[in-house]
Amino acid sequence: MKRVITLFTIAFLFAGLAVFQYKTDGKESVTLAAPSADFKPKAGFAATAFKLPDLDEKSYEIGGPQGKLTFVNFWASWCGPCELEAPDLQRLHEEYGNTMQLYGVNATKYDKERAARDFVVEHEFTFPILMDRAGDVTKQYKVDTFPTTFLIDAEGVIRERINGVITYEEWQRLIEKWM
Repeated sequence: MKRVITLFTIAFLFAGLAVFQYKTDGKESVTLAAPSADFKPKAGFAATAFKLPDLDEKSYEIGGPQGKLTFVNFWASWCGPCELEAPDLQRLHEEYGNTMQLYGVNATKYDKERAARDFVVEHEFTFPILMDRAGDVTKQYKVDTFPTTFLIDAEGVIRERINGVITYEEWQRLIEKWM
């Protein structure tokens, strides 16, 4: 009988914790612009604006006219191809950081935040890493493969959607093409 009461108590505590987390996991971590009815996250369509916090909770707004090329890479720490691509992203940031905005968007809803932070430290990223904790931006941009990268021109139009990993030289070619 004591065992049943103990198990019931533990189950009750976990249920309470789940409800608490659900209630406190508000939408303040992400702000999405209402996408137009014809928004498609692919080349030729205007990028829907969104705002996400970085690892230090500083907020960044992406999408719409930014005045220069924007590189947005969706990734997860458990993703093998993301691990393969990581050194190239840092190198691209070092080479083009003055003429292009580069952001990493961690699909935190499908990842562990601690693992994502460790990944950033391990790869010595110096560009902003944004945390999509609710998964809304990942869903809106229809990202179901990691990594997925968007090149958005200075006017806010998606010019490239790349699913998977490409070579550093191919990145250079695409960046030069859209600058």
